[in-house]
Amino acid sequence: MRLRWIWCLLGMGLFLTDAPVWGETTSSIVVDSPNFPLTLPSSLTPPTPVSKGEVQEETFVVDSPASRLTPVSKEGVQEETFMPGKSQFPPLISPLPREARGVVQELSQTQTTPQLETTPQPAAQELDLKPEIIENSPVLQRWLKKVPNVLQEIRHEPSFRTRVRLGYSQFPSTGQAGGFNVGVEDVFIGRTGLTVSGDYQRSFNGERESFGTDLRYYVFPLGSYVNVAPQVGYRNLTTGNFSTDGVNVGARLMLALSRTGAADVSLTQSFVSPGSRDEVGMTTLSFGYAVTQNLRLSTDIQKQNSREDKDSRVGIVLEWMP
Repeated sequence: MRLRWIWCLLGMGLFLTDAPVWGETTSSIVVDSPNFPLTLPSSLTPPTPVSKGEVQEETFVVDSPASRLTPVSKEGVQEETFMPGKSQFPPLISPLPREARGVVQELSQTQTTPQLETTPQPAAQELDLKPEIIENSPVLQRWLKKVPNVLQEIRHEPSFRTRVRLGYSQFPSTGQAGGFNVGVEDVFIGRTGLTVSGDYQRSFNGERESFGTDLRYYVFPLGSYVNVAPQVGYRNLTTGNFSTDGVNVGARLMLALSRTGAADVSLTQSFVSPGSRDEVGMTTLSFGYAVTQNLRLSTDIQKQNSREDKDSRVGIVLEWMP
């Protein structure tokens, strides 16, 4: 009987020796982690990692909320130990070397930065206009053939045009005699500032007559609004019993109020047979204003001074600009 109690006490002592201490947890929680496995308790064998697809999942064992997590050593190399309180985890992929980072950045910038494709633009694009609009616009026709040099044209395109003249003349100093005048003004010689002019005037009673031709050279570019031109030519004058002819020299001041001959004012001073006894000074003031694209009206006021007499002429002229 006493021996039986001894065996019972020894069995209970062995049982209490293997029982867990108060506060310990016998059960373990298995957690799958995408990083790497942590060390398991010595009493448990690590489970085999399970792979899903091509990503291998690894298993962690947490013994208790306050226990340390120790990485499992792989092939004898101890991994770094991480504490549960840390919020940062090691990267899944090891960092690239510094040289490799620069190459990757350049490649990413090259792929993400859009490259602007420069397509050659045509020198001139045809206008989408109706044929009748182009036919009625000389400017469009000229621009479609060749784009002009606008600055060059402003400087050298004449601000006044050639004029063919036909009009009525009144001679107040000759008993208010009437007459006519014909002529042409400023026929341009090429693209230069040289022009040729000629005119003929006669009273109906035959007491007044004048004709001549002049060569002018405009000093400033023809596109200027103000221009000066010396002139030289030939002039024949007849007033009653007085008559003279010879070289006609002088100058003209041209004020182009509007380009292309729409309006202008000119003042001309010349001397016929200068230096001789029969010298005659002529002063002519002319106003011109366009009424259509090619027609305009002009008014002439002329004074003649000679040793014999002083004469005057007033004319109203219709001018055609070709």
